[in-house]
Amino acid sequence: MTERPRSDRGLSGLAIRAADRTDLPRLLDLYDHLHPDDARCPPGDAVAVFDRLLRCEGSAVLVGAIGDALVTTCTLVVIPNLTRGAKAYALIENVVTHADHRGAGFGRAVLRAAVERAWDAGCYKVMLMTGSTKPSTLAFYEAAGFEQSKTGFQVRRAAIRPA
Repeated sequence: MTERPRSDRGLSGLAIRAADRTDLPRLLDLYDHLHPDDARCPPGDAVAVFDRLLRCEGSAVLVGAIGDALVTTCTLVVIPNLTRGAKAYALIENVVTHADHRGAGFGRAVLRAAVERAWDAGCYKVMLMTGSTKPSTLAFYEAAGFEQSKTGFQVRRAAIRPA
C-alpha cells in the first residue's frame, strides 16, 4: 500500500498528519500531558523507537498541529493477523491532548483520523484501552465512536519513575 499524505484541516486550523522525526522533541513534550510522572524517553532512544514503529506497515504516530504547536496525538499500530480472513487489526495507544487545548474536539479528530487510516490499511477492527474510570474519559471515547464491548486484561512491569 502506498502512503498518501494526509493533512486534514478543520477545527480552528488543526492539521492532522503522520509525525516525522522532526516532531519528536515536541511530541515528547506533549506526552508530558499524558503521564506527567513517567520517566521521559531520552531523545536518542526516541529516534530508534520511532523508526522501529514506522517499520510496522500501516502504523503511525498521528499528530494534530496548530501551526508549529502539537496539540494532540495518538499512536496507531496495525497488526498482521492469521484469522478473520487474514485481515489485520489495529491498536490505538498514547492518546493525549495538551491540557490547554482539551474540550475543543482535537482528540476526537485525531482518533477519527487514526480509525480512517486503519480502515485504509484493511483492518477489520480498531481497539484501544484506557486505565481511566473517569466518566468524562469514558464519554470522550464513546463520543469518538468507540464502544466498551470487551473485557481487557494486562500484565505490567513496575513503572519506571524518575529518581
